[in-house]
Amino acid sequence: MLKLILYRLVMAIPILVVVTMIAIILIGFAPGNAAFTILGSSATLEQVHELEHKLGLDLPWYEQWLRYIGGVLSGDLGTSYINGAKVADVLGQRLPVTLWLVGLSTIGSAVLGVGLGTLSAIRQGAWGRVVDVVAMLGLAIPGFWLALALVSVFAVDLHWLPAIGYTDLFKNPGQWMLHLILPVISLSLAGFSVIAKTTRDAVLDVRSRDFIRTLRANGMSRGSLLFKHVSKNAGVNIITVISLTFITGLTASVFIETVFSLPGLGSQASTSSLAGDIPMVEGVALYFTVIVIIVNVVIDIAYGLLNPKVRAA
Repeated sequence: MLKLILYRLVMAIPILVVVTMIAIILIGFAPGNAAFTILGSSATLEQVHELEHKLGLDLPWYEQWLRYIGGVLSGDLGTSYINGAKVADVLGQRLPVTLWLVGLSTIGSAVLGVGLGTLSAIRQGAWGRVVDVVAMLGLAIPGFWLALALVSVFAVDLHWLPAIGYTDLFKNPGQWMLHLILPVISLSLAGFSVIAKTTRDAVLDVRSRDFIRTLRANGMSRGSLLFKHVSKNAGVNIITVISLTFITGLTASVFIETVFSLPGLGSQASTSSLAGDIPMVEGVALYFTVIVIIVNVVIDIAYGLLNPKVRAA
């Protein structure tokens, strides 16, 4: 188990290298340019070239990457080209917003998805068809469309919930919760659908195995079978899809945070990419990658708790 975790951590190094390289290469194809953004449309071409040289934007991508990695290794994520703020300070303030959004949506998706999936596996029949319909709708409805529809109904028409903005949890817990309800629901639908269907299929598969039938024939109660044996054996598949839901939620947060004007990492990535703010985009990519690595390590630990073979590896 410890070897597996150490292996994951060692493998994180080349992953971080590749991700930061790709981020710099891709931003070179983006329509935005930090020099144009800073100087404005009235700047001359000579002024733009001069600022590009000062910022290092005229360097080849690999030289820009080496500069960035050198700063990261020294503990400096760089300074924003646009507003001169420290990247670490800006992203440190925005990180909790994204973690709350993605974390709550994943927890909600997991609780409801596992519950509905397990119920449909036990009852089957009509409940199985319900899960199929929910899964189809969840995957067919785009998250950004759902977000706009929820805003139109619950914020604009009914005035029940705020449409945009964010309030810090420790300043006003009530407003914090109200501002996150619509974004969390918008981000949860697809994950909830996949988790529900995966749970149903995993539970049905385990319940059909010979050892379960043997235990049932020996008089073990349905509850004991479900909680002691079925859930443990189906848990690996379920945990895998929950972890993937969290990871895909990080990507989807870019759109959801933009729609609801949430000050998270996703909205920062969007605005910084358009402005050509390379240090900020690199910082967001680095944060997202580290989060994914941490999630994978946690999942490996969960696998070890469910499967003794993993612990022995």
